[in-house]
Amino acid sequence: MNWKILDFEQLTARELYLILRARSAVFVVEQSHVHLDPDGRDETGTHIFATEDMSRSMPVLAYARIHEGDAEDPEVVVDKILTSPLRRGDGTAHALIERVLAVTAERWPGRGVRLTAPVSLRGFYEAFGFRKTEGPFLEHGMPYIGLTRKSRQPRETAATSRLQFTGPGAYANTYELL
Repeated sequence: MNWKILDFEQLTARELYLILRARSAVFVVEQSHVHLDPDGRDETGTHIFATEDMSRSMPVLAYARIHEGDAEDPEVVVDKILTSPLRRGDGTAHALIERVLAVTAERWPGRGVRLTAPVSLRGFYEAFGFRKTEGPFLEHGMPYIGLTRKSRQPRETAATSRLQFTGPGAYANTYELL
């Protein structure tokens, strides 16, 4: 499995196509969320994804998009989180969220992280330190909740520190429900 962390400008046309294809396969087809997936926010996001055998028609195994937040709402927002049906239950989702948290801590130290998820995945995200902050509410006909993970350390500047996460022991007490 090959993991990539890229800003929009760094994505190749093929990578972008395969990401959009994976998102449509999971959100639009599998979960019946009829919506315009390319929502105008891809260009400002950081894209984290895992691929395998780029010659296959569906090589994206896991994906998440991250947004920085702003002065009014400084929390980092993670959305479009998915794992391929072929990789559910094998630790891929766990590895994806660990990478998401490492990237947010490195790029935006001291900021909380926010996401929405199906109610059924609450325990999965709580294992990473997320806590329910809103909901449940209906999104695309399914019950969802909002979850937030508070920053684990005070804000630091890039000049004072760069966070380093080394190996699977960087996060304790995590498990996989996907």
